[in-house]
Amino acid sequence: MQINKPIVDKLIMFEEQKNYSFHVPGHKHGLLSTLPWKESLTYDVTELTGLDDLHSPETIIAQAQQLLTQDNNTISSYFLVNGSTVGNLTMLYATCNAGDTIIVQRNCHKSIFNAISLIGLKPIYITPEWDEVTNTATSINITLLKEAHEAFSITAIVLTTPNYYGVLANELREVITYCHTNNIIVLIDEAHGAHFGATAAFPKSALAYGGDIVVQSAHKTLPAMTMGAFLHINSERINQKKVELYLGMLQSSSPSYPIMASLDDARHFKANYTDEDFLYFTKIKSKFIASLTAIKGILVITTDDPLKLLVRYEGVTGFELQTELEKQKIYAELADSYQVLLLLPMLKNAMTFQFEEIIVGVQLASEKLAHYLKSTPPTTNYHKAITQPKFSPIEMEEKPACYVNIYEGIGKVAAETLVPYPPGIPICLAGEVITKEMTKEIIMLLEVGAYFQGNHRLNEKLICVMKEA
Repeated sequence: MQINKPIVDKLIMFEEQKNYSFHVPGHKHGLLSTLPWKESLTYDVTELTGLDDLHSPETIIAQAQQLLTQDNNTISSYFLVNGSTVGNLTMLYATCNAGDTIIVQRNCHKSIFNAISLIGLKPIYITPEWDEVTNTATSINITLLKEAHEAFSITAIVLTTPNYYGVLANELREVITYCHTNNIIVLIDEAHGAHFGATAAFPKSALAYGGDIVVQSAHKTLPAMTMGAFLHINSERINQKKVELYLGMLQSSSPSYPIMASLDDARHFKANYTDEDFLYFTKIKSKFIASLTAIKGILVITTDDPLKLLVRYEGVTGFELQTELEKQKIYAELADSYQVLLLLPMLKNAMTFQFEEIIVGVQLASEKLAHYLKSTPPTTNYHKAITQPKFSPIEMEEKPACYVNIYEGIGKVAAETLVPYPPGIPICLAGEVITKEMTKEIIMLLEVGAYFQGNHRLNEKLICVMKEA
């Protein structure tokens, strides 16, 4: 049980003093703003006397981060105001050097790929296991890890667990133990697991299994503002000063106090989440699932994460289901070829949510979907087990490129990374040879309405490839 919220309490006290602003930000406690929520801008302040400094914390921010450290039983934990992205960049900068070879799950977040390119690392991609129930990529198995380690000299491994859909790595303890035995640093992107360990009923965090650095997106499942995240140092293998050095370089020099206050509130929320709270949440969730499954055509799939639900409608894609749900003002976290992903609120005892209204909306959506032309989504698991790109990301920066018809790109080297988002997992990466299977996957996703990030020309059926000499 933790009582204090140092940042939140100090901001409330500061606001109640009705101070005069001759400092940034320029909205002057909201006075000049025309936003409908401008009253909340009174808490959007800067590093004033008594309000501490994220880049050199001594008082309220240091106290809040220490409470986070205590709750997670780590060596040191930090607030991130630039999302898990800055945490992922930092953990690689702090542990790897240009030219180092690292193992990466192919289904990692794009920020990991960006770090590889920025630092000049040599990635070895391992295809994760495929979960037939959820139709999602999960985690790597230890057999493939050993095979990759025998073939390459590895500095670090980046693991993503849980995946976007709440499916956990099956062999996480074994993988981490093997890596540490072989002097490989284990970096964990646990963006979707900030709530793990709140009670024994939730899955354990990768911190419990010995991940050296673990990054979590507090804003995804805890009540933190967007861009609020945590970074945890969890072993003596990590140079704490280097982590703090790169956090200072990569995080904003004007960190948002509302985001930091929300992180203070979020870690307090988790630290005080009880077994009674979870029991209440479970009862509400069970009733919601029962109501969903009573609707004709609806299928509900649960995953390892109690906060995640996959909802399907027989014979239609997740994108089509998403379209009809949004017409009923129901917005899912994501859609794919099979399903939509619902992220449930981590309710505490006596908290309410509009589940009854949502059921009415799902019923109306299902009535529309009953008239859709039915189809069977194709499978999407196709990549080789262990792959090394023909050219590293930094080598690709110097290569001339051109656009060709997407079918003509087969067998050529990709000069762009193609990422359907969500969930942000690349189909092909710059420097890789484009395969027939990759092309088939891209075409299929375009046909069912998936969104691809970046300045691509896929809508013209063109793909960017390296010019051949």
